[in-house]
Amino acid sequence: MKRTALFAALTYLFFFNGCGYNQMQQLEEKVFTAWGNLESALQRRADLIPNLVSTVKGYAAHERETLESVQRARSEATGIRLDIKDLGNQQALEKFQQAQGSLSGALSRLLAVSERYPDLKADRHFSDLMNQLEGTENRINVARSRYNETVNEFNYAIRKFPNSLVNSIALKLERKEYFKADEGAKQAPKVEF
Repeated sequence: MKRTALFAALTYLFFFNGCGYNQMQQLEEKVFTAWGNLESALQRRADLIPNLVSTVKGYAAHERETLESVQRARSEATGIRLDIKDLGNQQALEKFQQAQGSLSGALSRLLAVSERYPDLKADRHFSDLMNQLEGTENRINVARSRYNETVNEFNYAIRKFPNSLVNSIALKLERKEYFKADEGAKQAPKVEF
């Protein structure tokens, strides 16, 4: 009786530790963490933009359309939320990415405005905010890359053997979607002065 219980315990430990059961769950948590970090970077940008727009409005009233498009894009980007359970839903992720892409496009136009108006660029507050925005965009890029790396690691882990067998029987974890560039990102932006 003791041998059977011992054998069962050892089999259980081997099966659930050596087969990737725990690893797959840990990797899925890494995907969720990476997504949370990406959302945090996006939120930082959303919080920073109103300050940037307020500063720029005081100096560039003649570029109201550009500033309003930034505000609209920010509103749309923050209005679309993507829940962790939707990370495997390609349509939901694409909709989220489109909103973020619109915001990036509006910010590019704002940067072009700053190039056209040197007195605006020279303002210390504007300069500080532009540096903050550039840093935020870099953080977002890093967070996107890290998210995609963790998705890659997770997706591979649930597909390799024997993990795939354990996943199909015990966990039933689904493949996660990558964060992809929007279609417009494939072309270099045109800057005119």
